[in-house]
This record gives sequence, structure tokens and C-alpha cells, in this order.
Amino acid sequence: MSVGRRRVKLLGILMMANVFIYLIVEVSKNSSQDKNGKGGVIIPKEKFWKLPSTPRAYWNREQEKLNRWYNPILNRVANQTGELSTSPNTSHLSYCEPDSTVMTAVTDFNNLPDRFKDFLLYLRCRNYSLLIDQPKKCAKKPFLLLAIKSLIPHFARRQAIRESWGRETNVGNQTVVRVFLLGKTPPEDNHPDLSDMLKFESDKHQDILMWNYRDTFFNLSLKEVLFLRWVSTSCPDAEFVFKGDDDVFVNTHHILNYLNSLSKSKAKDLFIGDVIHNAGPHRDKKLKYYIPEVFYTGVYPPYAGGGGFLYSGPLALRLYSATSRVHLYPIDDVYTGMCLQKLGLVPEKHKGFRTFDIEEKNKKNICSYIDLMLVHSRKPQEMIDIWSQLQSPNLKC
Repeated sequence: MSVGRRRVKLLGILMMANVFIYLIVEVSKNSSQDKNGKGGVIIPKEKFWKLPSTPRAYWNREQEKLNRWYNPILNRVANQTGELSTSPNTSHLSYCEPDSTVMTAVTDFNNLPDRFKDFLLYLRCRNYSLLIDQPKKCAKKPFLLLAIKSLIPHFARRQAIRESWGRETNVGNQTVVRVFLLGKTPPEDNHPDLSDMLKFESDKHQDILMWNYRDTFFNLSLKEVLFLRWVSTSCPDAEFVFKGDDDVFVNTHHILNYLNSLSKSKAKDLFIGDVIHNAGPHRDKKLKYYIPEVFYTGVYPPYAGGGGFLYSGPLALRLYSATSRVHLYPIDDVYTGMCLQKLGLVPEKHKGFRTFDIEEKNKKNICSYIDLMLVHSRKPQEMIDIWSQLQSPNLKC
């Protein structure tokens, strides 16, 4: 076959292909028009992106404002309508004064418990200075940073931790360091002046971090934010962080073994503990965790019990970033869960964390602690005894 005839044949094939494609497109278009009843483009008659209605509970309402502030599209809409004339989060202020607007913004404010009034008045305050710092604590990149929430009067608990599971060590080129997290305990909260004893303790052990704020149960979320800020500025290279209470026993050796077994991908977003799902606020005024409906409504995100949890150093830095986008909440472990949710993460439940203790029959059996990471709660002498038995070369389980 000559070259000319081959070209003519090829041209014919291409023309037939174009006709075939045209027919398919037309059939498809006609079918679509038949289904819609019209041949034109369908235009929505109403807004297809409807903003959620304003929540009634104060915290939910303020958080919705914060969400809009950090959403570039919703922020623009809110600014155009005048909804957000200023930032809803004033944590950037260099001073903290009571926010008197909450007295009218929160329904039935005057009948709330005093601890709630105090929390609401200072909800936006986060800039508290460090009274006692340990700037050289992380001079050597820590493999594990132990951060323990404590109160000034808890001298015996802190000393028991130093002598047991909280010992600072350097094993196999892996450094473990320790800090205790404290705020002020003023006389109006019926605390004695223990400043001289605390100074002596801090000078001797070099492990106290203390901020200039009132150390109360409802301010534990504030303590979390201040600690994460300290990590971001003074200990950003820590590989892992354990954060817990000063009345827990921790099997530090088991934690180190677990961390060394992790892959890099697993370690990156690590956050494990005794995770609670589908929980909500308690409405009984007699309970420590009471949350009134005028303050918060809804289900809590998954969160790890505040007795203690373990997470990666890089995640600590991201958590600190997330704290600016979540209003403080009176319960610190729930607040941490909210910050994780902002990052699109869910804490992982680990059976080694027993924040609600172990069975009574197993408490005296030292072998019950070998595969555990944390048990809550234990007295100072119990911490020392359990630790000593776990270190015994004669231990057989």
C-alpha cells in the first residue's frame, strides 16, 4: 500500500473517532438535562454553606468565635458583618485583669460556684512569668522528659519521686531528666508560707518550675499551657515527654523499653495513656468535676486520664501551637484532648496505664507492676517500696 493511501485511511479512522466521542457527549448532556428538567446550570436558591447557629453555653460560644477567627474564609465573613472586631483570644496581652464582661455574658453568673467565677474572670489570661526556672535542664538533649504536676506543700511526694521512678539518669546515651510543675499557693487558699523551704529544695535539686499564677484544680489547664510553652522555648529537642501527677507510680524502665521499640513513624505522633471515649460533663454540683450547662454542652473528645500520659517531643511543640486555638477548659485532661482534636489526632489507649488503679488483690504483688507503665494512686513510701522491689536482682515473676 502506498504512503498516500495509508494517510487517507488514518485520517478516516480519526474522523470516525471524533464523531463517536461527539455522540457520547451529546447523549450524556441530554440525559443530564432530562434528569434536571432544564437545560441550564442549576443555581442554589439558598446559601449552601450555612454557618452554625450560635451556641448557648458560654465556652462553646466563645470557642465558635475562636474557630471563625482562625478560619480564613469565616474570618473574612465575620469581619464584614462586624461579628469579630477584635481577636476572641487575648492571651497575647502582657498583663491579666479580670474580664468583667463574663458577669453579663454567662447566664446566672452570680449563682455559680466561686471556683467557676474565678476561672471565668481569668479565662483569657495566659501570660504568667516564671518565678523559678531551670534554663539548663535540657542542655543535653533529653530522651525522656518527666514533667510532674505538684503543689508547693507536697515535699514528701516530690522527694519520693526523686528517690524512685523519677531519678535522673543517663543510660546507653539516653538521658532522663525531671521537672516539677508548680504555681503559687497563696494564703487566701489556706496555704502556709513555705517559700523558704521551696527555695532550699529548688537550690538543692534544680528541678522546680514555678509560675506566678494561683495553683488550683481549675488552673491545671493553664499549667499545661505554661509547661508546653516552656518546652517550646527551653526543651524543644526532648524526644519524649511523660506528664503526670505526683501521686502516681511510674515504671520508668518499662516506659524506656517501650519507647526504644517504636518505629520512627509510630513515635512521631505518639500519645498514649488511659483513654476515655464518649464522656461528657458532670452535672452534679457536689462533684469535683461539676460543669454547669450554662458553661459547656456536648460530648468530650477522646482524652487520656490526667493521672499521666506519654507523648512525643515533636507533638509537644504542635500541642503548644494548638493551645492558642482552644480556650482554656476547667479540666486539664479534657483540654489536652481538645487540643489533640485540633491537630486531627486521637490519643491511643494503652493497657499499661492504670489511672483507676489495679485490683485490690494484686496491689501487694510486685509482679503485677512489671508490665505496667503507670498506677494511680500511691503514697510516697509505697512508691519507694515498689521501686526498690522492682530493682531487686532476686526478683522472679
